[in-house]
Amino acid sequence: MLRALPLVVAVLLLLPLLAERVARPVKLLVSRVAISLFGDYVADESPRKRDQQSRLRAAHVRATHRVYAARTLLYSLLLGVSGSILGVYGAAALLWTLRISGDAVRAALPAALGFLADLTHVTDLPLTDLFVLVFVSSATVGTALAFGTYYLRWAILDERASVRASEIEATLPRTIAFVYALSRSGMAFPAILDTLTQNRDVYGEAAVEIGVAVRDMNTFGTDVLTALDRMADRTPSENLEEFGENLASILGSGQSLSNFLKGQYERYQEEAEAQQRQYLDLLSTFAEAYVTVLVAGPLFLITILVVVGLVLQDTLDLLRVVVYLAIPVASLGFIAYIDSSTKTISSTLGDTRSEIPPVQISGITDAETTVALTDGGSAADGWRASRERLELYETFESVLGWLRSPGQTLLRNPGYSFLGTVPIGLWWVAIRAGSLPLAPLAALRTIDSPVVEATLFVTGVFALLYEIDKRRMRSIERVIPDFLDRFASINDAGVSVVQSTERLTRSDLDALSPELQRAWEDVRWGADVRAAFRRMERRIDSPMMTRATVLITNAMTASGEIAPVLEIAADEARASRRLQRERRQEMVTYLLVIYIAFFVFIGIVFALSTSFIPAIEGADLGGASGGGLPSGVSAGVFGGLGTVDTTAYTLLFYHAAVMQATFSGLIAGQLGEGSLADGAKHVVILLTLTVIAFALI
Repeated sequence: MLRALPLVVAVLLLLPLLAERVARPVKLLVSRVAISLFGDYVADESPRKRDQQSRLRAAHVRATHRVYAARTLLYSLLLGVSGSILGVYGAAALLWTLRISGDAVRAALPAALGFLADLTHVTDLPLTDLFVLVFVSSATVGTALAFGTYYLRWAILDERASVRASEIEATLPRTIAFVYALSRSGMAFPAILDTLTQNRDVYGEAAVEIGVAVRDMNTFGTDVLTALDRMADRTPSENLEEFGENLASILGSGQSLSNFLKGQYERYQEEAEAQQRQYLDLLSTFAEAYVTVLVAGPLFLITILVVVGLVLQDTLDLLRVVVYLAIPVASLGFIAYIDSSTKTISSTLGDTRSEIPPVQISGITDAETTVALTDGGSAADGWRASRERLELYETFESVLGWLRSPGQTLLRNPGYSFLGTVPIGLWWVAIRAGSLPLAPLAALRTIDSPVVEATLFVTGVFALLYEIDKRRMRSIERVIPDFLDRFASINDAGVSVVQSTERLTRSDLDALSPELQRAWEDVRWGADVRAAFRRMERRIDSPMMTRATVLITNAMTASGEIAPVLEIAADEARASRRLQRERRQEMVTYLLVIYIAFFVFIGIVFALSTSFIPAIEGADLGGASGGGLPSGVSAGVFGGLGTVDTTAYTLLFYHAAVMQATFSGLIAGQLGEGSLADGAKHVVILLTLTVIAFALI
């Protein structure tokens, strides 16, 4: 029992690090222990501390430097000690698994390292010998793990800062457009920044970073120029740093803020177009790489292995490794890499769908649950119970709304279809497959067709719902610039916002007209215009409409003359639409390339299954003279061609084609339209063609 004590200690040291991921009290306890051990050490002023503080600010970490640095040292200590112990037992387990004896270890190592042979019987060692092994492990494994943990914790901050910098620069153009538009409405600049911070979930990481300056002004009473300078110093984005410094200079000099923001807005619009070109070039590179490496490459390898297997020796096992392991792993890795490389740029173009929170409007907030006291404290007011009942009612009302309109709920949330289609698909597989044979090959042959049919059903339903909702959204987004232009023209003629809204309902705005009619009905029944627009935005659930609604509703709080704001919003929406349209037109070519590459894959696999392999199997090569070979040609290496498992090859080709259809469809959607969900329809098309092709074999 005493010999297992070090192992128990190592596990106990790691338990708090694992438990704090799920239990907040444990996390607080670890922080307290870390501060008590290392708090004074990390609090000393030094250049290293200032550099680490800059990293924390750039990565937007909530923890203070003292807490983060102390926890880093504690992690390094615990992982170093536990790694030293686990290194000994891990090496012993490896030697035992490989069946390597102590004598073999002693013979392979110099005499000075002969004591490492004790690893083969570590559980039988006395504590003194075990201590020697742990000491050696601590000098190697433990030290490497401790230093690695320390540097990794700080390197992660650099990576997070780099990601944040990309996200800030991706969302900066639309953020500047928002600030510029509200400045034209007559709203005070601090109020503009306040409003932007309230809508940071809509405008992204750039608004979050500017929110740091707003927090300094609101919480600590910092003046706007100092707050902007501090933001410029701490941000990881070079563009936002330059914008913040220039903005502070303009505000300090008293020059025209609107002219400056207009110039910045036009500049970043041009940069967005340049980024669009860069993005399309990147997507084209990805498409070519996919076709070359993950379509043509496996096809070439499969063809070579088939020929070698038929001519020289059996290669079915190696083919199975390629089909069932190499292709899926490589394709999933490629999908993950595309997602990480294009997600930030794609968000700039506004071509991604996401969960958008309700619009926040300056001056309109949820009811407060407390009321201020004269001494600065707070107390619960008398409406708290009523509000709690109201929140409970709203929760049940939303559930009842889903139940009353299941079709609309499914259209707005296509992923919900999996709750019904996946169980039906599993039931279909169970019914069609029946009892599975014990042989793996026979089991695969029994279950593959039902699984493909169920996949087509599940994916097809999702793709249908997703495309219906996507086309609805596109039809609305297509007329948003026209809607904003007309709204601006009517308001610019001196008509009030309410009357402008009423006149818009008489316009023909295609798919947006019904939503405007509902918004006007809200106003007629006594709703505020801003509330009516908010409800319309939630019904439409479009990123473009959300940004337009934020601008309109917040401009209304500043002035009834919102025509300049609407013109800017229309221009921004028109630019987003143009970028989306250019992307779709550009990527059609590469979608065709992916489809053609898949057709080539299917064609060659089909030819191998229907012509080449059956011809080899049917060749008469018996006899000493070579049978069916031409006169004068010796059987030689072709002597084994008469024994070919055609069924096994055909099954393997079918599975390879199914996998290529699935991954090619997903990647086609990811490259062509920006998300894996867009690839569902391509998966359905390619899988259907695969099933038809192999039904003819």
